[in-house]
Amino acid sequence: MTTRNAVTSSRELVLEALREGERFVLTTHEHPDGDALGSLAAMQGVMCALGKDAFSFLSADEFPLPYEYRFLELPQLVTSVPDDVGERTVVFLDCGNIDRNPAAALKLGGRILNIDHHHDNTRFGTVDHVVPDASCTAEVIWDLMRGLGVPLTQPIAEALYVGLVTDTGRFMYENTGARAHEMAADLIVAGVDVHEIYRRLYEGVPQGKLELLARGLSAVERFDGGLLTLSQLTREDYAVTGADESYSEGVVDHLRALEGTAMAGLVRELLSDTASSRRKVSLRATDDRVDVSAIARALGGGGHRRAAGFSTDLEFGELVSFLRARLAEQL
Repeated sequence: MTTRNAVTSSRELVLEALREGERFVLTTHEHPDGDALGSLAAMQGVMCALGKDAFSFLSADEFPLPYEYRFLELPQLVTSVPDDVGERTVVFLDCGNIDRNPAAALKLGGRILNIDHHHDNTRFGTVDHVVPDASCTAEVIWDLMRGLGVPLTQPIAEALYVGLVTDTGRFMYENTGARAHEMAADLIVAGVDVHEIYRRLYEGVPQGKLELLARGLSAVERFDGGLLTLSQLTREDYAVTGADESYSEGVVDHLRALEGTAMAGLVRELLSDTASSRRKVSLRATDDRVDVSAIARALGGGGHRRAAGFSTDLEFGELVSFLRARLAEQL
């Protein structure tokens, strides 16, 4: 079966499951970004419109959410897995690997729908609807809600637009196709205030975030003639600036913009894991020479060809050696 036929087939299976199911739990990956939260909020709105008994689950550890996403409406949100999860359909959104959600109880769902757009998705669902050509998971949700005949409300449209604009880098990344712009037009017609969403996402920046960015930029190191550009943020950096973990979002994109860079990486110590040296690594590629998702998968992570990440216990020096070797293999 060709990829296009497979996507068409899985779309029908997911639509059938959403129409016929009565009870659902919706969730996404840990440390959710704009596409994850936008997709979650939008799908919850769709389930409510269909009259379904549906909860959205996020671990209590995820709160407070990053400041830029707190305006999203998340009705029926729970922070513990419902006791009757075995009798519910669990819908994973924007989650390339089931282990990216630490709530093991969700694996006990009566049925698992895996709705995503990551090309390296591990296809862990009872039904896997993975659309690698989609710009974001929000685009997949937009398509499904049209198949379900659910009209766009302003809250759903705003949630979908957040997913779209963040995962396409404000329509600048290579995953931005004609369909992404078609979707944007549809959402604007439905009432999305583009400037207001932009203001909420990218303005009103807390001073701690600006100070954290300054510390990240002051710690830049370059390797192999500048092909690899890295920076790191320590727990001390967060303490001095009073920054939340989420304030590191976007730092790596400044590193990617540096002339001569083939791969950029931000390495940050996890504030929630003070008992170990565990680090979170965000990778970005500047062009098709490098597939950072393949590098991330080697250490249990994943993502897109040009944007991926993973967690590791490697010390910084060991991590640099690993990244240099994997980058050299691809160049």
